[in-house]
Amino acid sequence: MKVIHLISGGDTGGAKTHVHSLLHGLGKRVDVTLVCFRDGPFAEEARRLGIDTRVYSGRFFSSLGEVEELIRSGGYELIHSHGSRGNLAGVLLSRRTRLPIVSTVHSDWKLDYLGRPLAAATYGVLNAWALRRIKYHIGVSDAMRELLIERGFRRNDTFSIYNGIDFDREIPDADRAEFYKRVGADIAPGDIVVGAAARLDPVKDLATLVRAAAGAIAAGAPVKLIIAGEGPERPNLAALAEELGIAGSVTLCGWIDAMDEFYSALDINALTSISEAFPYAITEGAAHRLPTVATAVGGIPRLIKDGETGYLVPVGDSEALAARIAGLAGDAALRARLGEALYEKAAREYSIAATCAQQISLYNQILEREAAGGRAGVLICGAYGLGNAGDEAILDALVGEMRAIDPLMPVTVLTREPAEAAARLDVEAVHTFNFPKFLSIMKRRALYVNGGGSLIQDVTSRRSLWYFLYTLRAAKARGCKVMMYGCGIGPVTRERGVRSTKKTLNSSVDVITLREPDSVEELERFGVTEPEIVLAADPALTLRAAPRAEVEKSLAAAGLPEGARCAGFALRHWQGFSEKAPAIAACARYLYEKHGLTPVFIPINHKSDIDAGREAAAQLEGVPYVLLPGPLPSGLAIGVLGRMEIAVSMRLHGLIFAAGQGTPVVGISYDPKVSAFLKCVDGECVPLSEVTAAGLDALAERALAKRRDPEALRGSVEALRALEARNMACAARLLGKEV
Repeated sequence: MKVIHLISGGDTGGAKTHVHSLLHGLGKRVDVTLVCFRDGPFAEEARRLGIDTRVYSGRFFSSLGEVEELIRSGGYELIHSHGSRGNLAGVLLSRRTRLPIVSTVHSDWKLDYLGRPLAAATYGVLNAWALRRIKYHIGVSDAMRELLIERGFRRNDTFSIYNGIDFDREIPDADRAEFYKRVGADIAPGDIVVGAAARLDPVKDLATLVRAAAGAIAAGAPVKLIIAGEGPERPNLAALAEELGIAGSVTLCGWIDAMDEFYSALDINALTSISEAFPYAITEGAAHRLPTVATAVGGIPRLIKDGETGYLVPVGDSEALAARIAGLAGDAALRARLGEALYEKAAREYSIAATCAQQISLYNQILEREAAGGRAGVLICGAYGLGNAGDEAILDALVGEMRAIDPLMPVTVLTREPAEAAARLDVEAVHTFNFPKFLSIMKRRALYVNGGGSLIQDVTSRRSLWYFLYTLRAAKARGCKVMMYGCGIGPVTRERGVRSTKKTLNSSVDVITLREPDSVEELERFGVTEPEIVLAADPALTLRAAPRAEVEKSLAAAGLPEGARCAGFALRHWQGFSEKAPAIAACARYLYEKHGLTPVFIPINHKSDIDAGREAAAQLEGVPYVLLPGPLPSGLAIGVLGRMEIAVSMRLHGLIFAAGQGTPVVGISYDPKVSAFLKCVDGECVPLSEVTAAGLDALAERALAKRRDPEALRGSVEALRALEARNMACAARLLGKEV
């Protein structure tokens, strides 16, 4: 792989460190060349690091011609640009050479020229123009990536790769006293040195740090402040220190070439920016085990957890910052503890090796997509966005499994709630009925997934059957591989529906994975023979429960006393439910009176199940109960059902969630899919039409008896989970990837 990096060559601070560190690391694994459009310290340092560095410092457009010749003759495969000039050059060269281009966005380009209106009107405007014409973007933090997405950049083409540094390098010994003397800092024995390395620019808000230093000194802390950096704010900062009466305690030492020497001279690292992506000042300070106080902006909170690995303060809050600095200045043990915790987290998660590995994976992803003409990834369609925790659990599991196949591939979801799905799952999301949009997306996706549940049925709605059959045909017609994933089949009660199902599945589907044997028999009855048919299991079995503390908090908020033992009821309105609600309530009363189990009514679909729970609970006079509100995220629903000692459920996913957590289950079947699942886990079951109080009580007793021997249920569930892995294996095969 050959990659050419473009940058102006006048960069300083974090961008300089990022590019040098990245290319130094990448150069050990791929062929990289750095092109600078001016000579100077940036290019000189790159050469010293052994980076293949070329400088084209002539007129911009004549230099572009020379770089174009270099790209063509050198056999480069990808352009990677940085900063305004690099981005502009990259766009023009990408058009000339037809090479794909990716840009790393190091900072908020709308704030890069804060306080410099002429630069903002020229470089800023050109950079914004260029960024809009680059297909792939990397934010150096999750926050920067989200900013890009908020500004209209495509989620599936925008990535985050955090800055990494070499934590394995040996940090040279430094003479602190010699450093202080050289930079003109008046440091006395016992002084606590607070430092910040940053561009002296309004966006870094170093005035807040100067005010905080004054506040800490006024509180009696022996604090001295050293700021490393240059920029237009220097005279303002000097004047502010004079105004506050701490000029002798503040040193503006300009740029420091040997940053290890700077950080070795500090006791506390600080950063007060208004906006950041993920600054090297934090990880470089971490490498020196410095306790750090920073504003809670950009990707900083990902590394600094307040009170655990450092302190976070609000932007512009000099009083909060002064209090934190004073507290650290007076407690050497606290400084050591926070510095060590920060080092351990940073070394584990933000090494240059991890950054380079992610970068190479992204390069491969981009080249793979471009080689396939832009067709990549998966489009997932199902009964999503309707308030059903079971269907959302299927979606959560499906997206997780696609990411396990390839964490960088594009994932698009069709749902009734696109904004919610995009935010929750970090996917591109389109409304279920936005036909022009999803038909267009089908032309760009490699795999179409009809995702889980019983979508091929006409009992709840004939229209939904026609919709899902249509999308299967449309995806195949637009060049997708087509898979029905961990699904149930039927019932399809109308002959026309059976004929259309047979025709569509035989002509348009490559692989069908099924969640129970009954669905295999149903496809045989329909005459579906052309797709590959694989017995698997429901994808929701792979999901994890929410943490126990979160489960207990949710139950307590709904009124459950601490430590109460519980029986869960997941009910839904169905034909005949109201007639049987008294018998269900009688079972709830029986479980409370005989076994001390408080009934908890759990809405799998919060839009309809809450009313069913209320109807049953209304008949529990004298029995305490809990009605959980909705919606319940899938992890929380799983955790709640795992907290129960028994689950009585009409909802299939209530049974799946409970059984997956080892909770004995009693199913009230209104649909063959419920009884089919219970066969797989040796669960108790009764048809809704046959429910009686005595019968439910007896089934509950049999289920509770199994709790004394949980291995049988656990073994059944583990066997189903092993089967479920077939879903992902089939999808990976259709995508041409190994798992």
